[in-house]
This record gives sequence, structure tokens and C-alpha cells, in this order.
Amino acid sequence: MNILVTGGAGFIGSNFILYWLKHHEDDFIFNLDKLTYAGNLENLNSIARNSRYRFIHGDLCDPEVVSQSVKSVDMIVHFAAESHVDRSINKPAPFINSNIIGTYTILEAALKLNIRRFHHVSTDEVFGSLDLESTAKFKENTAYRPSSPYSASKAASDHLVNAYYRTYGLPVTVSNCSNNFGPFQFPEKLIPLAVTNILEGKAIPVYGDGLNVRDWLYVEDHIRAIEMILLKGRIGEIYCIGGMTHDINNLQVIQKIISLMKADKNCIKHIKDREGHDRRYSIDWTKIKNELGWEPVHDFDTWLATTIEWYKANQAWWRRVKSGEYQAYYESHYGGKTS
Repeated sequence: MNILVTGGAGFIGSNFILYWLKHHEDDFIFNLDKLTYAGNLENLNSIARNSRYRFIHGDLCDPEVVSQSVKSVDMIVHFAAESHVDRSINKPAPFINSNIIGTYTILEAALKLNIRRFHHVSTDEVFGSLDLESTAKFKENTAYRPSSPYSASKAASDHLVNAYYRTYGLPVTVSNCSNNFGPFQFPEKLIPLAVTNILEGKAIPVYGDGLNVRDWLYVEDHIRAIEMILLKGRIGEIYCIGGMTHDINNLQVIQKIISLMKADKNCIKHIKDREGHDRRYSIDWTKIKNELGWEPVHDFDTWLATTIEWYKANQAWWRRVKSGEYQAYYESHYGGKTS
């Protein structure tokens, strides 16, 4: 089977490619990535010369590039998205282009070529915010109430994908996941930012009171869920994917990191809160457990410690990312040409 992965040089996309090539030895992966700031081909060094892998440097909003990328594939796993809330608040346009226009462009190509499956990877942020005091959880039928330009653009892309199923019969599935963590995560996100700042002797910035709650999902558990959806999921269905069974706020996460790294407890620096900052996310993953037999197997505390050790052992990787040096990787390895 030939699979096109969009955004495969990003955090979750690259972990997906590494996992899939390891566990599905008869499959071939095409990786279409524009290599924006969060796309890093160094994530895929270990399989760069694999005969079952091909990288395509291109813009998801370019119909010609997308059409050429899709023509020989059976399935599409659509990760590509601008995903950082702060950046969307400062400059929404790239999010509108990538997340909405890009999704539309690849849906059109998939429809024309009768793709066997189009899987769209989305976020729990489309559902908006839950009250801190509540015990409610997001479910597949939760109403959409996005708060940021990022989550609004992802909500729009979800609706487009579902519309292409209902209107044209495109065989789609959609997953809405919670906050991922693990190796190769861009260090502007909470966990790698805290870990790398401690290693650099810097303060850890925390928005507002730091009591915002997130549902944390180890990246390999997320990939296992997508694998089950691709192999056993029902066409036209939406699946929520989460990792936690109890609430944990951002301050508690950072305090765990400080304790594990034996860092200065006073290294937290509270800063002005983000505009429209969602207070609480929590996911009910009963549907995917009951229908497909999936549940997370990586507990938060153990795999937070494992993630910290990965960043300690791979300081050259994240230091290049923080300095911007990683962005020269494509030119140096591929000479600016699609490989």
C-alpha cells in the first residue's frame, strides 16, 4: 500500500512515518511537506535513504504539486497544519491558508483520484473550553466552539472533510486528539520548552495563573490510534483520542518537570495571559476504545520522564531548532531539489 503523509517532517507526522515504516514492512510512504518553521527533516534522518520512503518538498496549497503527490497513493494521512495558537493570534493568515485552503486542495485531489481513504488529523481545540470546575469531557458530538484563529481554521478543515464525505462520498475518517508530547516536538510547546529552558538555565514562562488544564497524550499512543482507525475505523466516522483519565494543570506539569530534572523551584515566571486562552480540555475516548479496542498504554508520569531524557540526550537537535540552524538542513542535504 502507498500512503501519502502531509506534514510528515513535523512532530507527529515524523513520528507516524517512523512508526509506520517499522510496523508495516510492505508499505511505501510519500512525505509531502512545505518545511515551514516546524518542519524538520532531521527528524527523519534514520529513514532518509529507506527504499520505501520518498520526500516531496511542496506547498499543500499548490494544486499541481498536490495532484502529482496524490496520483500513486492509496491512502492519505493529513497531518499538515499550522498549529501554534500564539502564532495564529499574531498572524492568522498562514493558518487560514494552510489549514483551510491546503485541506481543500488535497481533498479535491483525493476526490479526483478515488483515494481509498482520507484520514484527517485534527485537535480537541475545535471544541473550545470547558469550565475548570466541571467534570465534562469532549466527545465526538460535542458542539464546535473554537477560541483562536488556529482552532477556528482547524474547525473549518474538519467541516470541509466531513462535507466531502456527505456530498461526494469521499471515504474519510477524522480524529480529534488532545495535546501530544514526546520526541521531536518543536520547543515552543509547553513540555519541550520547559525542559530545554531548564537545560539552558532560563526561566520557564507560564501564562496567567498556570491553572489551565490539558489532556496529555504520548505521541506513540496517538499514532497507534490512527493506525487502528486506518485499519479498522468506519468510513465517515469521527474518533476522539485522549491520554489522561484525570485533570492536570500546566503548573503541575511544570512542577513535575522541575522535580524530575532537580531544577530550581523558583524558575517559573508568570507572564500575561494569552488572549482567549482556553481553561480546560478533557477527552472522552470511550468510542475508539469500544469500537476499535484502542486505549493509551503510555502513562503520563513515566513517559514524561522518558521524554525529558530524550531532550537531554538530543541537545544538538533542539539547540539547532532553537537557533534556527535546522532550517538549512534541506538545502545542505537536498540542494533545494525535491528528492
